[in-house]
Amino acid sequence: MDYMAQCGDKVFDLAIADPPYFNGPNKLGYYSASVSSSGVVRDGYKKTKDWDVPGQEYFDELLRVSKNQIIWGINYFNIKNLGPGRIIWDKVNLSSSFSDCEIAYTSCHDSIRLFTYMWNGMLQGKSIAEGRIQQGNKKLNEKRIHPTQKPVILYDWLLMKYVKPGMKIIDTHLGSGSIGIAAHRANVDLAGCEKTKEIFDSAKERIEAAQNQLTF
Repeated sequence: MDYMAQCGDKVFDLAIADPPYFNGPNKLGYYSASVSSSGVVRDGYKKTKDWDVPGQEYFDELLRVSKNQIIWGINYFNIKNLGPGRIIWDKVNLSSSFSDCEIAYTSCHDSIRLFTYMWNGMLQGKSIAEGRIQQGNKKLNEKRIHPTQKPVILYDWLLMKYVKPGMKIIDTHLGSGSIGIAAHRANVDLAGCEKTKEIFDSAKERIEAAQNQLTF
């Protein structure tokens, strides 16, 4: 909110945000175990001092500074002035107890678009085109550094579908920094906000490592 207050109207072409919709990370002790019950390696989760669920004021400000928006978890909020456009991410959860899909609001169209990519514990998809097929080599899996981490491939797809090179994007909840890696690949400018320094530093380190690997 402090950063957006400094920004003019519609200075960003697109906002892509994944704001918290419940305070589970606080209640669950920040998912402090190094390995989950399903075997997912948690690579140095950092503690956050608070986990604020945003209200109408945040959404009003986000819509003010951006021309278009993609906002995850929109089904958990009761927000005014949003259209019917939706993006559904099918996570191919199989028999998992977690939600089968995640839902985002988008102002980019009035229809509903579906993206399928497996993201269930140690099970991750192969690619954008083969999202229902499990990546066979688990050494290639993304390491989890954040409790609500989304896969880089999801952001690859979003940027490929909704963004052109040279556009400016804002992500108000940077988290693991997956969007930063995708933004580098897509050659778009990203402003990413994260109020917990340790989490920001982890995301920055992850993004820089990916940039160096891609350059190499």
